[in-house]
Amino acid sequence: MATLPQLFEEDIQQLEDVLAEFLRSTDALTALIIDKGGFLITHQGDSRQFDLTTIGALASGAYLANQTIANLVHEENFDSVYQQGESVSMFATNIDEHCLLVVIFKAQVGVGVVKYYATAARERIAAQLQVAQDRDPGGGLDLSVLNLADTSDLFKRKL
Repeated sequence: MATLPQLFEEDIQQLEDVLAEFLRSTDALTALIIDKGGFLITHQGDSRQFDLTTIGALASGAYLANQTIANLVHEENFDSVYQQGESVSMFATNIDEHCLLVVIFKAQVGVGVVKYYATAARERIAAQLQVAQDRDPGGGLDLSVLNLADTSDLFKRKL
C-alpha cells in the first residue's frame, strides 16, 4: 500500500519553496517533511547541524506515540507534538494522512509563532501533495518497503 503519492522534482521544488518561506517567517533553523514512517522527503534550513534521517524517524515515532495517547484518553486526534528544550525546540504537526511537518527552532522563538505559520505551510504542502496524488490516483510509494536512508535521488524524476 502506498504511503504517499509519486513525487517528481517539480513537486519537491514546490515543497522546498514552502519550507523556505516558512523558515523566513519563523526564524526556525530547519523544517522537514517526512512520511509517517519517519522517512525524510525533503527539508530546508541548516542540515549540517542535525542528523535529519534520525530526527525524522524519531519525530515520527513521537508523533505516533502521541496519537496512541490521544486514543487512550478518548481524544480523536492530537495533531501535533511540541518538545521544548533549553536551546532548541521541536514541533511536529500533521500535514495529511501520509506526512508530517517537523520544525527545529531556537527555544527563544515562541512556539506560537511556529504554530501560526505552520498552519498555512501545512495547507500549501497538503495541496501540493494532493496535486501529485491527482496525477496518478492509483500510484504512489511506500517508503518503508523501499527502506532508503536517503530519498533525495528518488524524487529527481521530472514530469
